[in-house]
Amino acid sequence: MNRRYQRELFVKFVFTAGASTSILVVFLIFLFLFREALPFAWNPGLGELVGTRWMPVTFQQPGYGLIPLITGSLLVTFTATLIAIPFGVLGAVYIAEMAHSVEREILKPFIELLAGIPSVVLGFFGLVVVAPIVRDVFNLPSGLNALTGALLLALMAIPTIISISEDAIRAVPLSYKEASMALGASRLQTIWKVTVPAAMSGIIAAIMLGMGRVIGETMAVLMVTGNAPLVTANLFEPVRTMTATIAAEMGDVTRGAPHYQALFWIGVILLMITFIINWVAQRVLRRYQR
Repeated sequence: MNRRYQRELFVKFVFTAGASTSILVVFLIFLFLFREALPFAWNPGLGELVGTRWMPVTFQQPGYGLIPLITGSLLVTFTATLIAIPFGVLGAVYIAEMAHSVEREILKPFIELLAGIPSVVLGFFGLVVVAPIVRDVFNLPSGLNALTGALLLALMAIPTIISISEDAIRAVPLSYKEASMALGASRLQTIWKVTVPAAMSGIIAAIMLGMGRVIGETMAVLMVTGNAPLVTANLFEPVRTMTATIAAEMGDVTRGAPHYQALFWIGVILLMITFIINWVAQRVLRRYQR
């Protein structure tokens, strides 16, 4: 009995250590980012970060305003999410509830393969195919804008949403559907009134994971959004995201310079946005799990 108790304590310690490691890693990441970014608070000061001019490399007064980068990231992210949600959820419903077994066996691997395509390859696809289509359809001087970036990011998020949502829908107990059909509901009524609401927690988790993929994407948006740090809500204008700014400029800055520290503040803000998204997701999930 004593030996069994010791084994249980050991297993409990291993699981606790594994769970605590993730907390420790996140804490260390925050600590590292703040350590590199904090000197900016004294020189030139945090007030510089709330400006609308991002021009850290110039012979005149440099500008470290993060507002254009934040608005560009939010514009592309939310537009991509709005595009991806209906396609992702409808695709998951079709594969889980309406597709024949042969169709499911064909569609599921292709969707998972699409999710695994490197982002730089999708960036090339957006640059060569999507951007010219956007330019010609909307009669624009250039197809490198926020809309092109949102379309490409939606294409990247849809496979994640479909795959996880489909698993959540298929996990709904068969008794729910049988009870609904026994009460006279049609197949479509059962899907939208019973199955989808029962799987809503998994669908919301899928959407949040898709948003995480979108907001953290770097190479694709670096290649197709135009990389102009503008404060705009117009999808047909070029924008620059926070991730693209870090990727494009981190390799050319001097360690310890204000430009270097401003890039770390971008990383801090990205982490904060990610935590906010996760917190909102947890609150929504609790609401649907009650």
